[in-house]
Amino acid sequence: MRLAAIGSNCIDFYKNLEGGKPFPGGGPVNMAVYTIRLGGSGSYIGPVGTDDYGKVQLEAMKAKGVDCSHVSVLEGKTAVTTVELINGDRKFTAYDQGVLADFTLSDEELRFIAEQHDVVVSDQWGKIAEYFPKLQKMGIPTAYDCSTRVSSPAALSVMPHCDYLFFSADDGDCRTLRELMRIVHSMGPKLVIAMLGEEGSLCFDGKDFHKCGIVPCDNLVDTLGAGDSFISGFLFGMTEGLSIEEAMHKGAANATETLKYFGAW
Repeated sequence: MRLAAIGSNCIDFYKNLEGGKPFPGGGPVNMAVYTIRLGGSGSYIGPVGTDDYGKVQLEAMKAKGVDCSHVSVLEGKTAVTTVELINGDRKFTAYDQGVLADFTLSDEELRFIAEQHDVVVSDQWGKIAEYFPKLQKMGIPTAYDCSTRVSSPAALSVMPHCDYLFFSADDGDCRTLRELMRIVHSMGPKLVIAMLGEEGSLCFDGKDFHKCGIVPCDNLVDTLGAGDSFISGFLFGMTEGLSIEEAMHKGAANATETLKYFGAW
């Protein structure tokens, strides 16, 4: 699979780890890295700043084999998410979008995405909702991660132009969740996938619900990036012609690998 990851990237700054420690990350970037880990290829299209974190992010992506030929370096700060570990749990306490505030895609970048990749993915913080209709018309399958904000304006605007719509839910498989997934599916996505943490995942294809459990982790260190790992594994499986259930399992197994270390990758 050739994955085009667009929109957000950030430094995940662990405030109370070793006196403060930065890790490169951001949903779409993570997905590109995890796709490469699975044996595919991944490009990131988006901006970093001219600060030291921008250099860290760009060098780290290149070191993982991400195609950075369409990364823009813009005057200003790279996006930073502040993370705190509290009693073993990861909490996001602040977010500075930096140069992502001015993110746009050129016609050349849109052609690069659509003509040289199998699927394009972005997330809630990518500021790319306006480009999904164009990309869909150009013939590339589209994927979007709503995080927990499935009813946000950005998510709602993307749904009619999205093939794979992902979101995170805390309440597990229940009647309310399934009704929500039916509503979301009626708004346009071909597949709606709910990521349920320890309860696995649930996918609705417009007719049937498909459920998948987790792949147990024998050494859980940090959950950061687990959802992004699931998405990249699922998209990889679907692109390679696996069934929905097989793609869900591939996503679950990919997520388990990420649970074994600090930081997204």
